[in-house]
Amino acid sequence: MRGYVVRENQHFSKVPLETDVPIGTPGPDEVLVDVYCAGLNFFDILQTEGRYQIKHPHPFTLGTEFAGVISTSSPIPPGCPFKRGDRVFGANHTGAFAEQIVAKLYKLLPLPDNLTFREGAGLHTTWPTSYEALVSRARVQPGEWVLVAAAAGGVGIPAVQIAKHLGAKVIAAAGSQAKLDLVLGKSKNGLRSHLCADYGINYNSPGWQNEVKKITGGHGVDVVFDPVGIINASLKCIAWKGRALVIGFAGGNIEKVPMNLVLLKNISLVGLHWGAYDQKEYPREVQVWRELLELLSSEKLKPVVYPTVYPFERLADGFAALASRRTFGKVTLTIREEPLTTKSKL
Repeated sequence: MRGYVVRENQHFSKVPLETDVPIGTPGPDEVLVDVYCAGLNFFDILQTEGRYQIKHPHPFTLGTEFAGVISTSSPIPPGCPFKRGDRVFGANHTGAFAEQIVAKLYKLLPLPDNLTFREGAGLHTTWPTSYEALVSRARVQPGEWVLVAAAAGGVGIPAVQIAKHLGAKVIAAAGSQAKLDLVLGKSKNGLRSHLCADYGINYNSPGWQNEVKKITGGHGVDVVFDPVGIINASLKCIAWKGRALVIGFAGGNIEKVPMNLVLLKNISLVGLHWGAYDQKEYPREVQVWRELLELLSSEKLKPVVYPTVYPFERLADGFAALASRRTFGKVTLTIREEPLTTKSKL
């Protein structure tokens, strides 16, 4: 089969699409999935260069998130909740950027009928991260103010929608007016009206925290959702007893927080490492997905996919767009065409 194989640490543009990648043999708790679409993540780029904290031995097939169908040639283990031909999405540590993947059953979920493979390919990492952070870790309450950094990004768009669903007042923070228009519902590719942010601020503007204070009537934000690395800057506009969610460091800088500010404002610094839940707290992972799938199936929440379609042969172009930070929502790789009978409206 075809797939992108990393044989040495190198720039993502140098990873070749090979034509003779071996297909693994599913174990007793695994199935074989025909991959239709895969989700692109910044950590995939880091893996090609050997800069990610989890280092896979070479060679390995690149890619984490995927959506597809249980292959007609797949074994079906006893007690398996799926049958051949079922639409699924999931994640593996490796192997998603290939025509087929051997997937662990406990990391597979049914793809709702109202979602396309492109939409499903970007669900597994971002959506539960945002959901668990806001629902369980920050315990967002109706009427609270939530600041979402990188609001047009892979975890930002779910965070805006989930915070609105919880009844919060949302201030979206992004680095350009185009991205703010997206999450404010002013773009044709944007969010649905009931899931839009209430306000938007450009965090590249000097003194943006003063605008946040003005918007909130001097109260400040009760919750900061930060996948970028702007906790220190956000502490200038966080409310008394605020909660600052540390989601990631996409900006490249791991911050050192002045603890006197934590003390003086009586705030909480709250971390969220969703990738550890399958080892540390798997029952909660199951519960999160149960709740999320219900919301996605009923279209109370809706994935946003970056509109440019990157076919299988153009992985480097998709990565380049992602690395440039000019994208929004989820960037996906189309590995095989989706049947017309399964498509929903993007």
